[in-house]
Amino acid sequence: MTAENHGSIALAIDGPVATIALDRPAKLNALTPEMLEQLFDLLGDVRRSEARVVVVRGNGDRAFCVGADINRFADLNSVQMLDWTGRGHRVFDALAALPQPSIAVLHGPVFGGGLELALACDLRIASDTATFGLPEVGLGTVPGWGGTERLVELAGRSRAKEVILARRTLDARTALEWGVVNQVADPAGLEAAAAELAERICAAGPVAVRIAKTLIDAAADGAPSRVLEQLGGAVTSATQDLSAGITAFRSRTTPTFSGN
Repeated sequence: MTAENHGSIALAIDGPVATIALDRPAKLNALTPEMLEQLFDLLGDVRRSEARVVVVRGNGDRAFCVGADINRFADLNSVQMLDWTGRGHRVFDALAALPQPSIAVLHGPVFGGGLELALACDLRIASDTATFGLPEVGLGTVPGWGGTERLVELAGRSRAKEVILARRTLDARTALEWGVVNQVADPAGLEAAAAELAERICAAGPVAVRIAKTLIDAAADGAPSRVLEQLGGAVTSATQDLSAGITAFRSRTTPTFSGN
């Protein structure tokens, strides 16, 4: 197991699982410009690693992340605010574009930029005590790191407007019903549920998982599946993993995938 701490962001890679943790619990893991830059660098490390899945969590018992640190952007002028929002988009887009699937493990408040961070992950699993919101208009500003797009993709336009314009806070069960999270677990079982989800992803063919994630994201952006799935199938047909999977299927055994 390797681990390193970069100020307010921690990265640990244990076999096929990489874990990125927001490590500012005294401030409810509120995001600073320095944290965004650290996160961007760590995402590069994850991309280059042998990890097959990425888990994103917030340290401490009180919150996953309450969003951007208001004290760090309160006095920004319009040009500086452009840089601040652009920086967040660059980082969260890098997270969304990782070849490895990502899982956000959510507890406590998941607000503002914290929710936008979670939305940039592929999957979200939440404690049943978690709450969700994008309250920026109450400050006189707007969501700045992808919330107006990614929340619409998951919950639909009307519900996104209710969360953003009316500042509705969602409880975990409503977030599940609206498609904002994939699973809800009781607090005591949250880590086990997240580990099981990660294990299921790691047990599949690594090349196939990466290609499937790319196909899904491309289809969501309007690319035709009838073309991309043919290409993706052709690529997987040349892998050792497909051969191992077919052999295991025929012998009714569990396949061992090499990622080749």
